[in-house]
Amino acid sequence: MPDQSGRVVVITGGNRGLGLAAARELVRAGAFVIIGCRDLEAGRRATERLGNAHAQALPLDLADLDSVAAFAATVLARGGGLDLLVNNAGVMAVPNRLETKQGFELQLGVNHLGHFALTSALLPALNDRRGSRVVTLSSLAHRGGVVRFSDLNSTHAYEAWTAYNQSKLANLLFALELDRRSRAADLDVESMAAHPGIARTELGRAGPQLGGGGLVGRLTDLAFRLFGQSSGSGALPILYAATSADAHGGDLIGPSWPGEIRGSPVHVRPARQAADPEAAALLWRMSEELTGAHFETLYVQASARDDRAG
Repeated sequence: MPDQSGRVVVITGGNRGLGLAAARELVRAGAFVIIGCRDLEAGRRATERLGNAHAQALPLDLADLDSVAAFAATVLARGGGLDLLVNNAGVMAVPNRLETKQGFELQLGVNHLGHFALTSALLPALNDRRGSRVVTLSSLAHRGGVVRFSDLNSTHAYEAWTAYNQSKLANLLFALELDRRSRAADLDVESMAAHPGIARTELGRAGPQLGGGGLVGRLTDLAFRLFGQSSGSGALPILYAATSADAHGGDLIGPSWPGEIRGSPVHVRPARQAADPEAAALLWRMSEELTGAHFETLYVQASARDDRAG
């Protein structure tokens, strides 16, 4: 990993699992890491392990857009810009349909819409630093995903894995569309995606338990523990996308083994449905309407570029 001294990083869900593993390595390389987490006390314990001089925990509930706005305002108030945003936090396979504070289906709301709004709010700070990056965590599950534009919030039909797969496909569609729009607006902000393969984290147990699915949670967690790599290994694609000179906007980084279940980080090919720019543009418009996030920085920068060209 290149030296990260002087870089300021935000990682959602950085108090455990993949997020904490990534935070640890970034701090070790010299970065200052801001952890956004629902459980602030757990975040503070994480920053103590990382070193309080090198990390800070702030409250962030991606299931509440008011919390997203408050978190972003605190980060922006620090000044000085932002070098890296890692959209990492998520929930998986919630057995029963639950909703965020604003009424979105929970997995779509946390995994995609909360991060969509957060990225919009932090884009001015990212645009203030040269060579900044946004890394959005997708999943192998995106390959089985379909974005149901006629029922995006699973109001009429809900199934846990269908909703999860949709949310992780949405993560990847967003990451690739953000890079297209950033390049079109001449922003010096690269957007890429990563996925960890199968990693031993609490994700497989925590999501099912939210909906009371104890048995499902135990079975999913068992499968992750039997077949998954460590959280440290699972974080390698995130770190590669975040720091490598060989990673570029529009890339998807995942594990190298057949099936992309584990291994060293390499460039991998997204599923066909993730590379559909029309679907990405439609999801972007719907996400703007649902969240009220409009990525003003993109449009201001594009307008300034057009003025210079004129």
